[in-house]
Amino acid sequence: MRFPKVSPKKCFFLVLCFAVLVLLVFNLRDRELSSKTARPVYNRDEFQVEYNNQDSAKDESPFTTDGTGSDRSKKDDTVLDARYQLDEFPPHSLNELTFGERPWYFSNGVRYPKPVRRNRKTNKRNARLLPSETQRGDRITNQLMFVPPNYDAIKRKGKLKTILLYNGLGPWNVKAGRDVFLNSKCPVSTCSISAAREKAAMADLILFKDHYIPPAVPRSARQIYMMYFLECPYHTQHVKFPDVFNWTATYRTDSDVVAPYEKWEYFDPRIRQVEQDHNYALNKTRKVAWFVSNCGARNGRLQYAHELQKHIQVDIYGACGTYKCSRSTAEKCFEILDRDYKFYLAFENSNCKDYITEKFFVNALNRNILPIVMGARPEDYEASSPQKSYIHVDEFASPRELAEYLNILDRNDELYNSYFKWKGTGEFINTYFWCRICAMLHDEASFQKPKGYEDINDWWRGPGVCTNGSWRNFRARKDAISEE
Repeated sequence: MRFPKVSPKKCFFLVLCFAVLVLLVFNLRDRELSSKTARPVYNRDEFQVEYNNQDSAKDESPFTTDGTGSDRSKKDDTVLDARYQLDEFPPHSLNELTFGERPWYFSNGVRYPKPVRRNRKTNKRNARLLPSETQRGDRITNQLMFVPPNYDAIKRKGKLKTILLYNGLGPWNVKAGRDVFLNSKCPVSTCSISAAREKAAMADLILFKDHYIPPAVPRSARQIYMMYFLECPYHTQHVKFPDVFNWTATYRTDSDVVAPYEKWEYFDPRIRQVEQDHNYALNKTRKVAWFVSNCGARNGRLQYAHELQKHIQVDIYGACGTYKCSRSTAEKCFEILDRDYKFYLAFENSNCKDYITEKFFVNALNRNILPIVMGARPEDYEASSPQKSYIHVDEFASPRELAEYLNILDRNDELYNSYFKWKGTGEFINTYFWCRICAMLHDEASFQKPKGYEDINDWWRGPGVCTNGSWRNFRARKDAISEE
Protein backbone atom coordinates (compact mmCIF):
# COMPACT_ATOMS: atom_id res chain seq x y z
CA MET A 1 0.00 0.00 0.00
CA ARG A 2 1.41 3.32 -1.01
CA PHE A 3 1.12 6.40 1.21
CA PRO A 4 0.23 9.65 -0.46
CA LYS A 5 3.15 11.87 -1.13
CA VAL A 6 3.50 14.86 1.20
CA SER A 7 5.75 17.69 0.15
CA PRO A 8 8.35 19.05 2.61
CA LYS A 9 6.66 22.46 2.43
CA LYS A 10 3.32 21.00 3.57
CA CYS A 11 5.06 19.11 6.39
CA PHE A 12 6.78 22.23 7.65
CA PHE A 13 3.54 24.21 7.52
CA LEU A 14 1.63 21.56 9.53
CA VAL A 15 4.36 21.37 12.21
CA LEU A 16 4.45 25.16 12.44
CA CYS A 17 0.67 25.37 12.87
CA PHE A 18 0.75 22.71 15.58
CA ALA A 19 3.52 24.54 17.48
CA VAL A 20 1.63 27.84 17.32
CA LEU A 21 -1.50 26.12 18.60
CA VAL A 22 0.39 24.57 21.57
CA LEU A 23 1.98 27.93 22.47
CA LEU A 24 -1.41 29.62 22.32
CA VAL A 25 -2.96 27.06 24.68
CA PHE A 26 -0.12 27.41 27.24
CA ASN A 27 -0.25 31.19 27.06
CA LEU A 28 -3.98 31.26 27.76
CA ARG A 29 -3.50 28.87 30.68
CA ASP A 30 -0.74 31.00 32.21
CA ARG A 31 -2.88 34.11 31.94
CA GLU A 32 -5.74 32.39 33.72
CA LEU A 33 -3.49 31.25 36.55
CA SER A 34 -1.85 34.63 36.95
CA SER A 35 -5.20 36.39 37.09
CA LYS A 36 -6.24 34.14 39.98
CA THR A 37 -3.07 34.84 41.97
CA ALA A 38 -2.44 38.43 40.96
CA ARG A 39 -0.97 40.63 43.69
CA PRO A 40 -1.83 44.29 44.14
CA VAL A 41 0.80 46.76 43.06
CA TYR A 42 1.83 49.31 45.68
CA ASN A 43 3.43 52.63 44.98
CA ARG A 44 6.94 52.67 46.45
CA ASP A 45 6.36 56.25 47.57
CA GLU A 46 3.52 55.14 49.84
CA PHE A 47 6.05 54.26 52.49
CA GLN A 48 9.68 54.79 53.33
CA VAL A 49 11.70 51.81 54.44
CA GLU A 50 15.46 52.03 54.76
CA TYR A 51 16.03 48.63 53.24
CA ASN A 52 14.21 49.74 50.09
CA ASN A 53 16.47 52.78 49.75
CA GLN A 54 17.61 53.34 46.19
CA ASP A 55 20.12 56.12 46.93
CA SER A 56 23.12 53.81 47.20
CA ALA A 57 25.83 53.47 44.60
CA LYS A 58 25.03 51.20 41.67
CA ASP A 59 27.51 48.58 42.75
CA GLU A 60 26.35 48.43 46.36
CA SER A 61 23.16 46.70 47.44
CA PRO A 62 21.09 48.15 50.28
CA PHE A 63 20.88 46.66 53.75
CA THR A 64 18.10 44.26 54.59
CA THR A 65 16.13 43.66 57.74
CA ASP A 66 17.63 40.21 58.19
CA GLY A 67 21.15 41.60 58.27
CA THR A 68 22.09 40.50 54.79
CA GLY A 69 22.75 42.41 51.62
CA SER A 70 21.82 41.41 48.13
CA ASP A 71 24.43 40.50 45.54
CA ARG A 72 22.16 38.36 43.36
CA SER A 73 21.53 39.24 39.74
CA LYS A 74 18.04 40.16 38.53
CA LYS A 75 17.76 36.71 36.94
CA ASP A 76 17.40 35.18 40.39
CA ASP A 77 14.45 37.39 41.39
CA THR A 78 11.99 34.65 40.48
CA VAL A 79 12.76 32.88 43.75
CA LEU A 80 11.51 34.46 46.96
CA ASP A 81 14.08 34.00 49.70
CA ALA A 82 12.52 32.42 52.79
CA ARG A 83 14.29 35.02 54.91
CA TYR A 84 12.44 37.90 53.16
CA GLN A 85 15.42 39.89 51.96
CA LEU A 86 13.34 43.00 51.54
CA ASP A 87 15.92 44.93 49.56
CA GLU A 88 15.79 42.40 46.72
CA PHE A 89 12.06 42.39 46.19
CA PRO A 90 9.75 45.36 45.56
CA PRO A 91 6.91 45.96 48.04
CA HIS A 92 4.27 44.39 45.80
CA SER A 93 6.03 41.01 45.89
CA LEU A 94 5.74 40.63 49.66
CA ASN A 95 3.07 38.95 51.69
CA GLU A 96 1.93 40.52 54.94
CA LEU A 97 4.42 39.49 57.60
CA THR A 98 3.07 36.97 60.08
CA PHE A 99 4.18 36.70 63.70
CA GLY A 100 6.76 34.05 62.83
CA GLU A 101 8.25 36.23 60.09
CA ARG A 102 8.54 39.41 62.14
CA PRO A 103 12.04 40.46 63.20
CA TRP A 104 13.18 39.65 66.71
CA TYR A 105 12.66 43.17 68.07
CA PHE A 106 8.85 42.94 67.65
CA SER A 107 6.69 41.39 70.34
CA ASN A 108 6.64 37.66 69.53
CA GLY A 109 9.04 38.28 66.65
CA VAL A 110 11.44 35.40 66.05
CA ARG A 111 13.38 36.22 62.87
CA TYR A 112 17.03 36.81 63.73
CA PRO A 113 19.60 38.22 61.31
CA LYS A 114 22.44 36.35 59.67
CA PRO A 115 25.91 37.81 59.06
CA VAL A 116 25.76 40.59 56.50
CA ARG A 117 27.23 39.90 53.08
CA ARG A 118 30.05 41.83 51.52
CA ASN A 119 29.81 43.65 48.24
CA ARG A 120 31.58 41.64 45.57
CA LYS A 121 33.26 44.66 43.98
CA THR A 122 34.22 46.75 47.01
CA ASN A 123 34.43 44.02 49.69
CA LYS A 124 32.56 46.38 52.02
CA ARG A 125 29.68 45.19 54.13
CA ASN A 126 26.23 45.76 52.62
CA ALA A 127 24.67 47.69 55.47
CA ARG A 128 23.74 51.28 56.12
CA LEU A 129 24.45 51.93 59.78
CA LEU A 130 25.80 55.48 59.97
CA PRO A 131 24.27 58.86 59.03
CA SER A 132 26.93 59.27 56.33
CA GLU A 133 25.68 56.10 54.61
CA THR A 134 22.05 57.16 54.25
CA GLN A 135 19.95 60.20 55.05
CA ARG A 136 16.68 58.29 55.03
CA GLY A 137 15.25 57.27 58.37
CA ASP A 138 16.94 56.64 61.70
CA ARG A 139 18.70 53.33 60.76
CA ILE A 140 17.49 51.76 64.02
CA THR A 141 16.14 48.61 62.38
CA ASN A 142 19.29 48.39 60.23
CA GLN A 143 21.42 48.36 63.37
CA LEU A 144 19.09 45.93 65.14
CA MET A 145 19.45 43.48 62.24
CA PHE A 146 23.20 43.92 61.74
CA VAL A 147 25.62 41.06 62.30
CA PRO A 148 29.19 41.58 61.00
CA PRO A 149 30.35 39.32 58.16
CA ASN A 150 33.05 37.69 60.28
CA TYR A 151 31.02 37.30 63.48
CA ASP A 152 31.46 33.53 63.67
CA ALA A 153 35.23 34.01 63.81
CA ILE A 154 34.83 36.79 66.41
CA LYS A 155 32.81 34.49 68.68
CA ARG A 156 35.37 31.73 68.38
CA LYS A 157 38.13 34.07 69.55
CA GLY A 158 36.11 34.86 72.67
CA LYS A 159 37.33 38.48 72.92
CA LEU A 160 34.77 40.98 74.23
CA LYS A 161 34.33 44.65 73.36
CA THR A 162 34.32 46.79 76.51
CA ILE A 163 31.90 49.70 76.98
CA LEU A 164 32.93 52.04 79.81
CA LEU A 165 30.13 54.10 81.37
CA TYR A 166 32.13 57.08 82.55
CA ASN A 167 29.28 58.57 84.60
CA GLY A 168 28.80 55.28 86.45
CA LEU A 169 26.15 52.56 86.26
CA GLY A 170 23.46 54.48 88.17
CA PRO A 171 22.25 56.84 85.41
CA TRP A 172 21.90 53.88 83.03
CA ASN A 173 20.19 51.38 85.33
CA VAL A 174 22.35 48.50 84.09
CA LYS A 175 24.75 46.07 85.72
CA ALA A 176 28.41 45.62 84.96
CA GLY A 177 29.24 42.63 82.79
CA ARG A 178 27.32 40.97 79.96
CA ASP A 179 23.86 40.63 81.50
CA VAL A 180 22.16 43.30 79.40
CA PHE A 181 23.38 41.74 76.13
CA LEU A 182 22.56 38.14 77.07
CA ASN A 183 19.19 38.90 78.69
CA SER A 184 18.16 40.97 75.66
CA LYS A 185 19.23 38.14 73.35
CA CYS A 186 21.19 40.56 71.20
CA PRO A 187 22.19 39.19 67.78
CA VAL A 188 25.67 40.53 68.58
CA SER A 189 26.33 39.95 72.28
CA THR A 190 30.13 39.76 72.64
CA CYS A 191 30.36 42.95 74.71
CA SER A 192 30.79 43.80 78.37
CA ILE A 193 29.87 46.89 80.41
CA SER A 194 32.23 48.45 82.93
CA ALA A 195 32.21 51.47 85.23
CA ALA A 196 35.89 51.25 86.27
CA ARG A 197 37.38 54.58 85.24
CA GLU A 198 40.91 53.38 86.01
CA LYS A 199 40.59 50.99 83.07
CA ALA A 200 39.58 53.74 80.64
CA ALA A 201 42.65 53.24 78.48
CA MET A 202 41.58 49.67 77.68
CA ALA A 203 37.92 50.36 76.84
CA ASP A 204 36.78 50.10 73.25
CA LEU A 205 34.14 52.76 73.80
CA ILE A 206 33.72 55.36 76.54
CA LEU A 207 30.14 56.56 76.89
CA PHE A 208 29.37 59.92 78.53
CA LYS A 209 25.80 60.75 79.58
CA ASP A 210 24.77 64.42 79.36
CA HIS A 211 28.10 65.66 80.74
CA TYR A 212 31.68 65.34 79.52
CA ILE A 213 34.49 64.92 82.03
CA PRO A 214 37.91 64.39 80.36
CA PRO A 215 39.39 61.05 81.48
CA ALA A 216 42.64 61.24 83.40
CA VAL A 217 44.30 58.49 81.33
CA PRO A 218 45.71 58.78 77.80
CA ARG A 219 43.30 57.98 74.99
CA SER A 220 43.90 55.05 72.68
CA ALA A 221 44.01 55.82 68.95
CA ARG A 222 41.32 53.20 68.24
CA GLN A 223 39.10 54.25 71.11
CA ILE A 224 35.63 55.67 70.50
CA TYR A 225 34.22 58.48 72.62
CA MET A 226 30.44 58.76 72.54
CA MET A 227 28.14 61.45 73.96
CA TYR A 228 24.56 60.65 74.97
CA PHE A 229 22.10 63.53 75.34
CA LEU A 230 18.63 62.77 76.73
CA GLU A 231 17.16 66.28 76.74
CA CYS A 232 17.06 68.97 74.04
CA PRO A 233 19.91 71.47 73.47
CA TYR A 234 18.36 74.08 75.78
CA HIS A 235 18.84 71.75 78.74
CA THR A 236 22.18 70.08 78.02
CA GLN A 237 25.83 70.91 78.54
CA HIS A 238 27.91 73.08 76.22
CA VAL A 239 30.96 70.91 75.52
CA LYS A 240 34.05 73.13 75.48
CA PHE A 241 36.42 70.52 74.09
CA PRO A 242 36.72 70.24 70.27
CA ASP A 243 37.56 67.06 68.36
CA VAL A 244 36.58 64.76 71.22
CA PHE A 245 33.60 62.69 70.16
CA ASN A 246 33.36 60.09 67.43
CA TRP A 247 29.73 59.08 67.93
CA THR A 248 26.56 60.60 69.33
CA ALA A 249 23.49 58.98 70.87
CA THR A 250 20.46 61.27 71.08
CA TYR A 251 16.81 61.37 70.00
CA ARG A 252 17.95 63.10 66.79
CA THR A 253 17.66 60.96 63.66
CA ASP A 254 21.07 62.12 62.43
CA SER A 255 22.77 60.73 65.57
CA ASP A 256 25.07 57.77 65.04
CA VAL A 257 22.99 55.63 67.40
CA VAL A 258 19.50 57.11 67.54
CA ALA A 259 17.92 56.82 70.99
CA PRO A 260 14.30 58.01 70.62
CA TYR A 261 11.77 58.19 73.39
CA GLU A 262 9.70 55.68 71.39
CA LYS A 263 10.02 54.01 68.00
CA TRP A 264 6.99 53.13 65.87
CA GLU A 265 7.35 50.30 63.36
CA TYR A 266 4.72 48.91 60.98
CA PHE A 267 4.15 45.16 60.79
CA ASP A 268 3.93 45.55 57.03
CA PRO A 269 5.00 48.97 55.69
CA ARG A 270 2.43 48.73 52.89
CA ILE A 271 -0.45 48.59 55.38
CA ARG A 272 -0.69 51.82 57.35
CA GLN A 273 -4.44 52.21 57.77
CA VAL A 274 -7.07 49.62 58.70
CA GLU A 275 -10.78 50.01 59.35
CA GLN A 276 -11.67 50.11 63.04
CA ASP A 277 -14.68 48.48 64.71
CA HIS A 278 -14.65 51.02 67.53
CA ASN A 279 -16.12 54.51 67.75
CA TYR A 280 -13.45 56.53 69.57
CA ALA A 281 -15.80 59.49 69.94
CA LEU A 282 -18.54 57.52 71.70
CA ASN A 283 -19.80 59.09 74.98
CA LYS A 284 -17.00 61.69 75.02
CA THR A 285 -18.54 64.93 76.24
CA ARG A 286 -15.46 67.12 76.73
CA LYS A 287 -13.14 68.48 74.09
CA VAL A 288 -9.49 69.36 74.85
CA ALA A 289 -7.35 68.37 77.85
CA TRP A 290 -3.77 69.14 78.86
CA PHE A 291 -1.64 67.90 81.76
CA VAL A 292 1.17 70.39 82.44
CA SER A 293 3.30 71.57 85.33
CA ASN A 294 5.97 73.77 83.67
CA CYS A 295 4.32 77.11 83.02
CA GLY A 296 7.39 78.89 81.67
CA ALA A 297 8.33 76.91 78.56
CA ARG A 298 10.23 79.07 76.09
CA ASN A 299 8.18 78.02 73.05
CA GLY A 300 5.07 79.85 74.30
CA ARG A 301 2.92 76.73 74.59
CA LEU A 302 0.92 78.04 77.57
CA GLN A 303 0.10 81.28 75.76
CA TYR A 304 -1.00 79.24 72.73
CA ALA A 305 -3.27 77.10 74.93
CA HIS A 306 -4.82 80.19 76.51
CA GLU A 307 -5.51 81.63 73.06
CA LEU A 308 -7.02 78.30 72.02
CA GLN A 309 -9.30 78.44 75.08
CA LYS A 310 -11.03 81.50 73.63
CA HIS A 311 -12.47 79.40 70.81
CA ILE A 312 -12.87 75.88 72.22
CA GLN A 313 -13.09 74.17 75.61
CA VAL A 314 -9.55 73.46 76.91
CA ASP A 315 -9.25 71.94 80.41
CA ILE A 316 -5.74 72.48 81.79
CA TYR A 317 -4.75 70.13 84.62
CA GLY A 318 -1.87 70.84 86.99
CA ALA A 319 0.06 73.89 88.16
CA CYS A 320 -0.76 75.89 85.03
CA GLY A 321 -4.53 75.38 85.08
CA THR A 322 -7.64 75.19 87.23
CA TYR A 323 -8.14 71.40 87.10
CA LYS A 324 -6.33 69.00 89.40
CA CYS A 325 -5.33 65.37 89.01
CA SER A 326 -2.63 63.99 91.29
CA ARG A 327 0.52 62.38 89.87
CA SER A 328 0.06 59.66 92.49
CA THR A 329 -3.09 58.58 90.65
CA ALA A 330 -1.71 59.02 87.15
CA GLU A 331 -3.53 56.02 85.71
CA LYS A 332 -6.89 57.39 86.85
CA CYS A 333 -6.01 60.70 85.21
CA PHE A 334 -5.36 58.96 81.91
CA GLU A 335 -8.61 57.03 82.28
CA ILE A 336 -10.34 60.40 82.40
CA LEU A 337 -8.69 61.26 79.08
CA ASP A 338 -9.85 58.02 77.47
CA ARG A 339 -13.38 58.31 78.78
CA ASP A 340 -14.23 62.03 78.55
CA TYR A 341 -11.94 63.87 76.12
CA LYS A 342 -11.50 63.88 72.37
CA PHE A 343 -8.25 65.87 72.11
CA TYR A 344 -5.02 66.16 74.08
CA LEU A 345 -2.38 68.89 73.88
CA ALA A 346 0.90 66.98 73.52
CA PHE A 347 2.99 70.16 73.71
CA GLU A 348 6.74 69.82 74.28
CA ASN A 349 8.61 72.40 76.36
CA SER A 350 10.90 73.28 73.43
CA ASN A 351 10.60 73.45 69.68
CA CYS A 352 13.65 71.51 68.51
CA LYS A 353 14.42 69.23 65.60
CA ASP A 354 13.21 65.62 66.24
CA TYR A 355 12.36 66.45 69.87
CA ILE A 356 9.30 64.26 70.49
CA THR A 357 8.92 62.84 73.98
CA GLU A 358 6.59 60.65 76.02
CA LYS A 359 4.12 63.57 76.10
CA PHE A 360 3.14 62.47 72.62
CA PHE A 361 3.86 58.75 72.57
CA VAL A 362 2.72 57.72 76.06
CA ASN A 363 0.24 60.39 77.13
CA ALA A 364 -1.57 60.46 73.81
CA LEU A 365 -0.90 57.73 71.24
CA ASN A 366 -1.10 55.00 73.86
CA ARG A 367 -4.55 56.29 74.78
CA ASN A 368 -7.79 56.56 72.81
CA ILE A 369 -7.44 60.29 72.25
CA LEU A 370 -6.32 62.49 69.35
CA PRO A 371 -3.10 64.44 70.10
CA ILE A 372 -2.50 68.04 69.08
CA VAL A 373 1.27 68.44 68.85
CA MET A 374 3.80 71.23 69.25
CA GLY A 375 7.55 70.75 69.52
CA ALA A 376 9.45 69.13 66.66
CA ARG A 377 9.07 70.14 63.02
CA PRO A 378 6.01 68.84 61.12
CA GLU A 379 8.24 66.58 59.00
CA ASP A 380 9.76 65.07 62.16
CA TYR A 381 6.36 64.01 63.45
CA GLU A 382 5.49 62.64 60.03
CA ALA A 383 8.63 60.48 60.01
CA SER A 384 8.27 59.25 63.60
CA SER A 385 4.54 58.67 63.97
CA PRO A 386 1.84 56.37 62.62
CA GLN A 387 0.16 57.81 59.57
CA LYS A 388 -2.61 60.32 60.32
CA SER A 389 -2.42 59.88 64.09
CA TYR A 390 -2.10 63.53 65.23
CA ILE A 391 -2.66 67.19 64.31
CA HIS A 392 0.29 69.63 64.25
CA VAL A 393 -0.38 73.23 65.31
CA ASP A 394 1.67 74.49 62.37
CA GLU A 395 -0.96 73.10 60.00
CA PHE A 396 -3.05 76.10 61.02
CA ALA A 397 -2.38 79.82 60.79
CA SER A 398 -3.64 80.55 64.31
CA PRO A 399 -5.13 78.95 67.44
CA ARG A 400 -8.53 80.16 66.27
CA GLU A 401 -8.19 78.33 62.95
CA LEU A 402 -7.13 75.17 64.79
CA ALA A 403 -10.13 75.47 67.13
CA GLU A 404 -12.48 75.76 64.15
CA TYR A 405 -11.16 72.49 62.76
CA LEU A 406 -11.37 70.74 66.14
CA ASN A 407 -15.02 71.81 66.41
CA ILE A 408 -15.66 70.24 63.00
CA LEU A 409 -14.07 66.98 64.19
CA ASP A 410 -16.13 67.16 67.38
CA ARG A 411 -19.34 67.18 65.33
CA ASN A 412 -18.25 64.53 62.82
CA ASP A 413 -17.56 61.11 64.34
CA GLU A 414 -16.50 59.59 61.01
CA LEU A 415 -13.90 62.27 60.40
CA TYR A 416 -12.70 62.06 64.00
CA ASN A 417 -12.35 58.27 63.80
CA SER A 418 -10.25 58.56 60.64
CA TYR A 419 -7.38 59.61 62.91
CA PHE A 420 -7.36 56.19 64.58
CA LYS A 421 -7.09 53.92 61.56
CA TRP A 422 -3.38 53.42 62.26
CA LYS A 423 -4.16 51.34 65.33
CA GLY A 424 -3.32 47.67 64.82
CA THR A 425 -0.90 48.29 61.94
CA GLY A 426 2.28 48.13 64.03
CA GLU A 427 3.73 48.65 67.48
CA PHE A 428 6.19 50.71 69.49
CA ILE A 429 9.26 48.50 69.44
CA ASN A 430 12.08 48.09 71.91
CA THR A 431 15.08 49.71 70.20
CA TYR A 432 17.62 47.72 72.29
CA PHE A 433 20.14 50.52 72.71
CA TRP A 434 22.88 48.29 74.13
CA CYS A 435 22.45 45.63 71.46
CA ARG A 436 22.95 48.21 68.74
CA ILE A 437 26.05 49.71 70.34
CA CYS A 438 27.57 46.25 70.68
CA ALA A 439 26.84 45.48 67.02
CA MET A 440 28.32 48.80 65.91
CA LEU A 441 31.51 48.14 67.87
CA HIS A 442 32.05 45.00 65.80
CA ASP A 443 31.64 46.82 62.51
CA GLU A 444 34.95 47.29 60.76
CA ALA A 445 33.83 50.32 58.77
CA SER A 446 32.64 52.35 61.76
CA PHE A 447 35.16 51.14 64.33
CA GLN A 448 38.54 50.96 62.58
CA LYS A 449 38.19 54.42 61.05
CA PRO A 450 35.85 56.27 63.40
CA LYS A 451 34.59 59.65 62.28
CA GLY A 452 34.77 62.67 64.54
CA TYR A 453 32.78 65.77 65.47
CA GLU A 454 35.01 68.78 65.06
CA ASP A 455 32.59 70.82 67.18
CA ILE A 456 29.74 68.86 68.71
CA ASN A 457 28.06 72.09 69.82
CA ASP A 458 27.70 73.23 66.22
CA TRP A 459 25.99 69.95 65.35
CA TRP A 460 23.86 69.76 68.47
CA ARG A 461 22.72 73.37 68.90
CA GLY A 462 23.65 75.12 65.65
CA PRO A 463 21.38 77.33 63.52
CA GLY A 464 18.06 75.76 62.60
CA VAL A 465 18.08 73.12 65.35
CA CYS A 466 15.66 74.94 67.67
CA THR A 467 13.30 77.90 67.52
CA ASN A 468 11.41 79.80 70.20
CA GLY A 469 8.42 80.38 67.94
CA SER A 470 6.52 78.24 65.47
CA TRP A 471 8.34 76.40 62.71
CA ARG A 472 6.12 78.18 60.20
CA ASN A 473 7.37 81.58 61.40
CA PHE A 474 10.92 80.23 61.52
CA ARG A 475 10.75 79.24 57.87
CA ALA A 476 9.17 82.56 56.93
CA ARG A 477 12.03 84.45 58.58
CA LYS A 478 14.58 82.18 56.95
CA ASP A 479 13.01 82.62 53.50
CA ALA A 480 12.91 86.40 53.94
CA ILE A 481 16.60 86.50 54.85
CA SER A 482 17.56 84.35 51.88
CA GLU A 483 15.68 86.68 49.51
CA GLU A 484 17.53 89.79 50.71
